[in-house]
Amino acid sequence: MIGAIAGLAAAGLAAGVATERYLVNKARRDSDDPHADEPFGELPADSVRMVTTPDQVAVRVETVATEETAGHPERVRATVVFVHGYCLDQGTFHFQRRALTESHLPVRGVFYDQPGHGRSGELPVAEYDMDALSDTLDSVIRHVVPQGPVILVGHSMGAMTIMAYSRRQPEVFAKRVTGAVLLSTSAGGLDKVSFGAPRALARTRRLLLPVFSRAVAMTPGTIDRVRRIAGDLAWLLTRRYGFAVPDPSPALVSYVEKMNTETPIKTVIGFTKTLLEHDEHASLTAFADIPVLISSGSDDQFTPASHSVELAEALPHARLLMIPQAGHVALLEKPEEVSPALLKFIDACVTNSGAEDVLDETPGSRPRRWRRRAKNPRSDGPSKDGEQ
Repeated sequence: MIGAIAGLAAAGLAAGVATERYLVNKARRDSDDPHADEPFGELPADSVRMVTTPDQVAVRVETVATEETAGHPERVRATVVFVHGYCLDQGTFHFQRRALTESHLPVRGVFYDQPGHGRSGELPVAEYDMDALSDTLDSVIRHVVPQGPVILVGHSMGAMTIMAYSRRQPEVFAKRVTGAVLLSTSAGGLDKVSFGAPRALARTRRLLLPVFSRAVAMTPGTIDRVRRIAGDLAWLLTRRYGFAVPDPSPALVSYVEKMNTETPIKTVIGFTKTLLEHDEHASLTAFADIPVLISSGSDDQFTPASHSVELAEALPHARLLMIPQAGHVALLEKPEEVSPALLKFIDACVTNSGAEDVLDETPGSRPRRWRRRAKNPRSDGPSKDGEQ
């Protein structure tokens, strides 16, 4: 009897794996992939360094110049710092990074991998919180951008990191941050989101989390190996829950799935409780006097679009760009809509134009104008050697 059950289970598993591979291969074969030759994760950097956080995590930081500032650091008028989200890495901003480097904006870009992600060091503790992520952002700014105006761009957990940073470093934020971009994110209430799972399963996650955390603590390597073996299933789940268009680029799905799968299970679990308990509504007052661009995919299953609408309504100088038929990684799924809006926003922040016309002609943008500020107290200017 036991042998028969084991045989049936093995046959079922084999059939499931075969079905997954068939579906994955069919999706890849049927698609005329516009990103088949895209060099995901391979964009050049002008400089690469490791910054050590207060809790001794080595964080990989890359900087890039634009057409305007390449070879001319004295032309840099602001630095744009990009902060990626959960189970991803700095490559999430692939298309925005390339658009920035090809632009003629008088800025430079800073990209880094969050602790436990990408090519940064592992988490030093079992549970990591937003305060620690805020301290990482602070370390990056202090070491790489020690002076001058800063524009912060965050996706998902990266935007939550920016919110926490505004709370923990209020004086630096008020003095130096001249604009913020909050992509596919939330100020709180994620414990009520199902993340695309059945409601019954979503309700049990708090009960199961401690059990799974203990299992991860005992056998993290084994779990990571199983995750890598289940590549086809991970690919299908990424395609199903990460994107909204019916036929996303297979290469793009593979890239997102690769970032997800290469994130250690210790990191996956280490941030789960933090995300569910995240609440930075009180921090939003720090954004009241600066331009803010908020964007969300209309079909985001992880940080629903309603959370971005709530953010926009709470901030007097915010603009909301809703991306139709886009999921949680709208910046990868619909870069043709996100990147131009981002560049226009950065330009408005750098010129301190008040951004009256930003997004006015962009479909899906909220008909709301930023008011020109009476003065700009954050114009420290770049140093003579070009470092900010």
